[in-house]
Amino acid sequence: MKINPYLLFDGQCEQAFKFYEDVLGGKIEAMIRFDEMQESGDYPPESAKKIMHVSLRFGDNVLMGSDDPSPAFQKAQGMSVALHTDTPAEAESLFAALSKDATTVIMPIGETSWAQRFGMFVDRFGTPWMINCSRPM
Repeated sequence: MKINPYLLFDGQCEQAFKFYEDVLGGKIEAMIRFDEMQESGDYPPESAKKIMHVSLRFGDNVLMGSDDPSPAFQKAQGMSVALHTDTPAEAESLFAALSKDATTVIMPIGETSWAQRFGMFVDRFGTPWMINCSRPM
């Protein structure tokens, strides 16, 4: 069994995933628009070119997402995408790249009692992130 975060966006999914692909060094394996899928059901006409589903693979990880065409869209809350790095330098680099133009830095990257480096922020697309480099056991 595996768990894959599935992120919802308010029209910025394509832009966000191209950014994540670049920063995370991954590859977008699928990017499907609403008007490309007969099974997508009813959606507002302005959503035709928005993303119905995207899948990004980086390392052994998969991050997925879509644009939410419903008028009830809500930004992510009560969760974060957590990335765990092997080195403090990698944690600092990821934090700097992903948090560029962040809407909120909750906790700047730094040393904590449990980690060599840890930081939290909400990126410019509204995705909450945690970057962690644990202390050696």
